[in-house]
Amino acid sequence: RSRPGAAGQMRLDRIEVRGFRSYIEADLDLAPGLTVLVGANGSGKTNLLEAMGFLASLSSFRGAPTEALARVVGQVTDTAVIRGFGEDGPRRLEIETEIAPGRRNRTLVNKQPLFRTGDLARTFSVSVFSPDDLILVKGGPAERRNYLDELAARLHPRNEALLGEYDRVLRQRNALLKQSAGRLDASGALTLDVWDVKLASLGERVGVVRAELVDRLSPMLLRAYGDIADRPAAIGLRVRPSWSGALADALALGRNDDVRRGVSLLGPHRDDVEATIEGRPSRTHASQGEQRTLSLSMRLAGHRLAADVLDSTPLLLLDDVFSELDPVRSDALIRHLPAGQAVLATAGALPAAAQVERVVHVRRTEQEGSVLLGENPGETVDSKRADLLVGSSEG
Repeated sequence: RSRPGAAGQMRLDRIEVRGFRSYIEADLDLAPGLTVLVGANGSGKTNLLEAMGFLASLSSFRGAPTEALARVVGQVTDTAVIRGFGEDGPRRLEIETEIAPGRRNRTLVNKQPLFRTGDLARTFSVSVFSPDDLILVKGGPAERRNYLDELAARLHPRNEALLGEYDRVLRQRNALLKQSAGRLDASGALTLDVWDVKLASLGERVGVVRAELVDRLSPMLLRAYGDIADRPAAIGLRVRPSWSGALADALALGRNDDVRRGVSLLGPHRDDVEATIEGRPSRTHASQGEQRTLSLSMRLAGHRLAADVLDSTPLLLLDDVFSELDPVRSDALIRHLPAGQAVLATAGALPAAAQVERVVHVRRTEQEGSVLLGENPGETVDSKRADLLVGSSEG
């Protein structure tokens, strides 16, 4: 595993957490390579990963609403603060975000206010692997659409802007259709014409972005699956548009159905994204092990593509990913992780191939609200080697 920090590389050296989730305070230094957080379920490992992920995206990779991230004691909700310190190529990197209940969150990057969340991806990028990733394969098309769109937004700010504008126009069109209550008058029809022109133009561009992304991602997905499964397999990923021909023509033909249903039935928001193994739909025809391997492969392929495009390897967060993998796949995954910085949380043993630079134990103590982190579970804590966290721990 190479050490990040050279030109073009990003590294997170330290994270400080105040009032976030289960923690009153937590200060954690990270190794340049692989840091492992070890502890029983419910000891607070995932909360620390979530804090690191929040610094990069200002959202929870667990899907939790932002207001749920600030620590609650009795009837009082704390203001949560997360600070990250590291390097972005030759520059020092400092990110601070404040989650204040009832107020707009505030984020500073190198002491300067952040105005666009997408700008963070070009400064500090994170890839997350978790057991919940199985939904990428077993879930509906929306999960795979989100996977592509989130990756596209990370790769370039223009993609983020395009997807945001498409969502805005779609919401406006749907609001008009809902207000029409199944009957569109002349004024409403003219307004719908305007939204159709915008939706068609933006939707065609979203389709192109997704198609180009799948073309770039497919060989990486094929390689990632072979790496983790330790055998080659024919893996496919393709977008099936919800319309044929020009989107403008499809919207015109489908207008009556849209008005009757009160919702937009055609467009990229209705596309299917199909993942296949040996030509068969993975959602319905793959085994549990194949589905798990494919979901991890999708994350690994996205991570590798982001590293190539951004010219900086994202921080890799692995949350209990070995709990449902057999030893062969676990060992293969750890051997094929890209060079760079990673933080892994686990309640069990590590694969033999893991090249660990730092192990930190996270645990409860008898004293209510105390969690002790140390290099070894029974050692006397030295401030140079470990950190004291105070707070109840769940997650």
